[in-house]
Amino acid sequence: MTARVIVLDAKPLSTSDVAEIARRNARLVLGEQAMRRIRASRALIEHLTQLGKPLYGVTTGLGACVDTPLAQADLIAFQHSVPLSHSMGAGPSLSTEAVRALLVARICGMAAGGTGTSEGVVMGLIAALNAGVHPVIPSWGSVGAADLAPLGHLARALRGDGETEYQGRIMPSAEALKLAGLEPLDLREKDGHAIIVANSLSTGTACLALEEVACLIDWSLAAVALNYEAFRSSLKAIDEDALAARPAFGQVEIGARLRAELSGSGLWQENAARRLQDPLSFRCVPQVWGGLLHAYEQAKLATEIELGHSGDNPVILPEAERVVSNGNFDLTAFTLTWENLGQALAHCAVGTANRSMKLMSPTVAELPRFLSARGGSRQGYAELQKPVAALEAEIRHLANPMSLSPLAISDGVEDQSSMAPRVVAKTAGIVERLRYLVAMELIFAATGVELRGVLDSMGEGPRRSYEAVRALVAPLDDDREMSADMARVVRMVAGPPLL
Repeated sequence: MTARVIVLDAKPLSTSDVAEIARRNARLVLGEQAMRRIRASRALIEHLTQLGKPLYGVTTGLGACVDTPLAQADLIAFQHSVPLSHSMGAGPSLSTEAVRALLVARICGMAAGGTGTSEGVVMGLIAALNAGVHPVIPSWGSVGAADLAPLGHLARALRGDGETEYQGRIMPSAEALKLAGLEPLDLREKDGHAIIVANSLSTGTACLALEEVACLIDWSLAAVALNYEAFRSSLKAIDEDALAARPAFGQVEIGARLRAELSGSGLWQENAARRLQDPLSFRCVPQVWGGLLHAYEQAKLATEIELGHSGDNPVILPEAERVVSNGNFDLTAFTLTWENLGQALAHCAVGTANRSMKLMSPTVAELPRFLSARGGSRQGYAELQKPVAALEAEIRHLANPMSLSPLAISDGVEDQSSMAPRVVAKTAGIVERLRYLVAMELIFAATGVELRGVLDSMGEGPRRSYEAVRALVAPLDDDREMSADMARVVRMVAGPPLL
């Protein structure tokens, strides 16, 4: 099957485009307008370099060494040294999809026209991406004031140094480039600095996490609706008029989505609910998930800004014929949206865990304890309460902010940073754990509707969810090992939602 081709030209790529390239191997090509922007910024760099103008990272050193001018004969050698000096990452290697997302994000930044890199370097990055040449890049080491360490390893590998993954094997980068039919990057003035001076790891992995959050929101609402059926919840919690009386961020839309999910449910009939008011974890879903939806939208907006514009320092402004030192690499605003998204996911994790616990309580749910089909002689889902509690605690821990008060580095010059890549990473860690909680709620609720005897009166969405769970997990007629059951449902929850 021919790979999809995505063109980067007048309009920037979307976050979903990045995921399509990184995860599903779509090919990236540059259009004419993108090429004109790249050529215009490069022409200005070459012109000013010939005039001997002081340019940060071109005719001067970097960071605290900005006061060190470079000799004309040293300009090219300096650019080759930049990837080496910045290849100081630590920890486990990035996944292949993260490396691909990083590559796409850096190409997008260059195509925005503020970088001043050589056309050959941009085309070299695109060629490596499309050929599946993936440098081995440690995942730790960036403080989010440009992802210097990861991009240093990227530049180094595409120069033919270090290690690279190609066709499923880790090999010397020079060998990978040769097998792929690619030449090592030919770095000219500014090129080494141009590759590393961006937040491409933060932006690229944010695009991947956004795709995962969007899927998880859909699946978590499906789990809520199935649990509403099992618990026999009052649907007044999703009443359209009540939600419109205080249209807080997202809650009206979440209410509408749950009403659509529960279309045809017997719960819409008068007196179908067991209680006038349910516990807050059931009743406040529109409000809590509305907060999540709003946090997701804000994080997506912040990511799109980074993806479609130049965060370079200095930024090249060809139309004004200016090269301007600046702080556009600082991701504080972006990072705050991702801290907020992590906390919003944590609130949803608390609700998901509490609904699961409530459904297993005979006092609250009026179902057999731990949803055991044989009653007290069997454990039912009792032991799954432990991973529920453990995962919820881990999520709350990960939701704590980490972007405050970073150490001053580079002889005190770099005394402000956002920790953006680690904030995105910990938010992705929350998503990974919340999938398990959502998967368990689906499993518990599927058993709950069976024990309640309401299979024939369920809404359209809960019926689809129930059938999907039962296609993967047999009813719990007797105690058994359940990790495999969880894993199968988690894999389902990690994919697109049911239609």
